Amino acid sequence: MNNFLKKNKLGLLGLVVGAIGGYAYYYFIGCNSGSCPLTSNPYISIGFGAVFGYLIFDMFKKEKVSDEKN
Repeated sequence: MNNFLKKNKLGLLGLVVGAIGGYAYYYFIGCNSGSCPLTSNPYISIGFGAVFGYLIFDMFKKEKVSDEKN
């Protein structure tokens, strides 16, 4: 479990930041009429924010480069 956290800490941080951003988008910008399916429900906004946060933060993950010569 500890190895998993070390290996994916940037992606997990992106999940948390994205979820907070998704809720902030719902709270400050979301619509109250219910005609906007993504922003009228806080759970959907948090889910989409978490997914986008993970994808954006995971782009900056450094890959290990093996220095093997064939």
